[in-house]
Amino acid sequence: MTSKPDADARLIDAHDLALAALREITPANTIGPAAGFLPEEDGSVSLRFENRLAGYPGWYWIVTVARVDDEDPTVLEVELLPGDGALLAPDWVPWAERLADYRAHQVELAEQAAAAGDDAAAAIDGADDEGDDDLDEDDLEDDEPDILHAGDLDGVDIDELDDEADDDDSEEDDSDEESDDDSDDDDSDDEDSDDEE
Repeated sequence: MTSKPDADARLIDAHDLALAALREITPANTIGPAAGFLPEEDGSVSLRFENRLAGYPGWYWIVTVARVDDEDPTVLEVELLPGDGALLAPDWVPWAERLADYRAHQVELAEQAAAAGDDAAAAIDGADDEGDDDLDEDDLEDDEPDILHAGDLDGVDIDELDDEADDDDSEEDDSDEESDDDSDDDDSDDEDSDDEE
């Protein structure tokens, strides 16, 4: 088992460099106090700072610093990473798997519905055998309204209402034509009386 090398003291003390790098990507008010460091296998050091960014409780700003030979420390990367107990998104599941799960669930629901329908039919048959006329299919149905088609509820046929509206419109058109005929007759009567005078 390999052990991590001792951390370079100059890297551990590079807080000013790390804070300057963080301020380039996030406002200063989102950066909290230093929260330790983690020596990496390659000799670099990851400095941790508390995160004050809204919506990321339990996350930390991580600045990884390193140095080559006797050069000054330099920043390798800056990132926001979750700590222990941080709120995380669930693991991503490919669409094909989600679709397969959905279809399997739909099959299961259909089987349950079919079994419930068989139980209801058996109950009705059993009631008929016993001569119980009071039990009918409505007693076995839920209290939910029946959905017929195209969103119709409770036996109200929307298409039928549209037909009635069309009938009303045609009756109004007929009455309008009759009133036009009446007004034409009145006009012709007025003209006849003018001619007579």
